[in-house]
Amino acid sequence: QAALSLIVSISHVDDQETFKICLEYWNGLTSDLYHTECQFQPPPQSPLVLAPAALSPAASPRLQLYAPILTKLRQLMVSRMAKPEEVLIVEDENGEIVRETMKDSDAITLYKTMRETLVYLTHLNYDDTENIMLDKLQYQVDGSQWSWHNLNTLCWAIGSISGAMSEEDEKRFLVTVIKDLLGLCEMKRGKDNKAVVASNIMYVVGQYPRFLRAHWKFLKTVVNKLFEFMHELHPGVQDMACDTFLKISQKCRRKFVILQVGEAMPFIDELTLNLRSVISDLEPGQVHVFYEAVGYMVAAQSDAPTRDALLMKLMEWPNQMWVDILAQAKQTNGENLKSPDVMKRLQTIVRTNERVAVALGHPYTVQLGHIYVDLLNVYKAYSELINSTIAAAAANTHVMHTSGVRAMRAVKKETLRLLDTFIEKSEDADLVLTKFVPPMLDPVLGDYVRSIPAARDPEVLSLFCCLINKLQSAMTAEVPRVFEAVFKSTLDMITKNFEDFPEHRSNLFNLLRAINHHCFPALLQGADNFTLIIESIKWAFKHTERTVAETGLHTLLELLQNVQASTVMNAFYVQYYLGLLQDVFAVLTDTLHKPGFKLQAMILAHLFVAVESGAITSPLWPQDGSVAATSNGQYVRELLLQMFTTSFPNLTAAQLQSTIAGMFERCKDQSAFKQHLRDFLVQVKEFGDSTDLFAEERQQELETKAKEVRTRQEQIPGLLNPHQRNDDMTMD
Repeated sequence: QAALSLIVSISHVDDQETFKICLEYWNGLTSDLYHTECQFQPPPQSPLVLAPAALSPAASPRLQLYAPILTKLRQLMVSRMAKPEEVLIVEDENGEIVRETMKDSDAITLYKTMRETLVYLTHLNYDDTENIMLDKLQYQVDGSQWSWHNLNTLCWAIGSISGAMSEEDEKRFLVTVIKDLLGLCEMKRGKDNKAVVASNIMYVVGQYPRFLRAHWKFLKTVVNKLFEFMHELHPGVQDMACDTFLKISQKCRRKFVILQVGEAMPFIDELTLNLRSVISDLEPGQVHVFYEAVGYMVAAQSDAPTRDALLMKLMEWPNQMWVDILAQAKQTNGENLKSPDVMKRLQTIVRTNERVAVALGHPYTVQLGHIYVDLLNVYKAYSELINSTIAAAAANTHVMHTSGVRAMRAVKKETLRLLDTFIEKSEDADLVLTKFVPPMLDPVLGDYVRSIPAARDPEVLSLFCCLINKLQSAMTAEVPRVFEAVFKSTLDMITKNFEDFPEHRSNLFNLLRAINHHCFPALLQGADNFTLIIESIKWAFKHTERTVAETGLHTLLELLQNVQASTVMNAFYVQYYLGLLQDVFAVLTDTLHKPGFKLQAMILAHLFVAVESGAITSPLWPQDGSVAATSNGQYVRELLLQMFTTSFPNLTAAQLQSTIAGMFERCKDQSAFKQHLRDFLVQVKEFGDSTDLFAEERQQELETKAKEVRTRQEQIPGLLNPHQRNDDMTMD
């Protein structure tokens, strides 16, 4: 007892490192006590609701022995709770309340450990935890211990034990907490005080979606309070209000679209009527979050005609602005589109549409149908404006950095992102293919070809990558046109060096991978193109940028698998086998591409199997009589021996012959083949550090550990953050 009391006292010392050491001990102790002393009892209300583990009626002697220490520990945890990630309002070094500008990863890690410890403490004695928290809250309300720090740590602690109580206890506890906090918000004067109380109300309510789902009156009060905070101009308050509103909308979406008892209309109807006044003080970025949140509510409406009508009501204001701008453009012959204010408004309108598409998914089609033709016309108009501006500046690329051109490109980029999101979320491939793809080909692809390299948007490549991944083989007929427009022109931009146009690089190779994966027959249509494709894949996997190299290796492996199943296999291998074998061995042994070892090994195994199994029936050696070979196996072995002898003079001929023979023997067993390659790489002394060669095994180990942690957290109510829990977001 005395020793533990001493550790509690040490934990109170105002030194972060000391506290962390003590916290580690407390976390271990509470976890051990929970697992050994708590028995699970069947949940009283429903098998679907996680109920906390309760103490057995007669607490064990061990728990009784620790009880006084645990009470002190609960008080310590509540008074020193670290700041959660969701809270955006902090006190700076001058004692002023400001918006957090940078995430404090140290504080987030500390919060997670403290949260876990407090959840265990709550399970060990719920009543004691509740009493400590409510007593401290009372001291805030009566002002006897009022301070920003005290209120913050208390509310962060209250939010952190979400899910650790039974529903009945949670209801009783939260009714008191929310009422007291709302009262405190009314009572306190001064911008900073109000901002602190507001941020704490928002954090607490955001952590208890289960309670809000079950109590409509509280849910409505809380959401209306958030709308109030959206008019509060203190830095950070509006951001946090919008973020909290989004979280609550995602978790309680059904509640807003059904008619609640005592209400004249569903909440969503009321909201769409007052929408403009609610968002009147928000910045564009906050408006986008707000629209996304309401989008989730609209998505919860299961009746399609009602949902479509709600969507039209929600988009009424952006649509009206859109119509006004286009009407003005007709009158001024497009001159108004050059205005910075118009460009800003167009960006906001298109981004708002994109956020609603994210939330709504496929039903967003109705809204896009309204604006689609005009959207492409605006895209085309800005493409022409950018090209004429560049032409007027005698193709001087510095003009690309002027505010006017950047704003025009921003509208185009937002348009491409909106189309990308819509296609990604769409559930009707035929509709996309017949109604949306044909009109976009010329404005988007034609513009890409006509623009100078610096004016080409990498989002065009990701849009068509998304389109092919979504529509798969249905896009095969369009691939030659896409290929013609973007492939050669982009390759010319990126093959001058490994640095320029990084986004175009990764997006182009992702597009190539998608075409190869879903529309392989389209790649075989032109022999010249095919050679270019193989060369570009080689360029990709030799890339020093890890993601590009990885995409290149994936594409090559999938291409080889497609070729294997096609009629062109022999012709393909005769032309490309030896070059691919040489290039893959080059990146395998050059120390710059170690992270790609797993894929490199799979490709080499595939190439060896193709020869060893006799799948390649045409001879790989030159047919001019210069090489006397009898079989592909013998020829490839001799070629590798020659290549390795030149490259690795430190190995004897016997060692190399044994290595090559081992590669052919083990090529059908992937793990044995990989191990053999590792031994070879260590042998040639190319790898000072071989840890990257075991990256796959390490990754598997990390994934297994992460799964174990997740399983453990799911078994203990409250350990998972409520927004990470897979509860039914639409349940009543």
